[in-house]
Amino acid sequence: MTDTAYRKLLKRVVVQPDVCGGEPCIVGTRINVAVILDSLAEGLSPEEITKHFPPLSELDVRAAGIYAESKFKRK
Repeated sequence: MTDTAYRKLLKRVVVQPDVCGGEPCIVGTRINVAVILDSLAEGLSPEEITKHFPPLSELDVRAAGIYAESKFKRK
């Protein structure tokens, strides 16, 4: 993945103190990254997740994973 594509995906995740208690969520929604990651951990596919959460796209699901990966690498 190019650096530009990586940055574009990361921009799909926002952290705002007044939205979802400051937890990371997908821009324009109140869907927490943690909910997406939990769904993936339970074995749901990105397609299934987008069916459960219609505001999401498969790119949003990928962005949640990229966001989590970026936070894990920093520690």
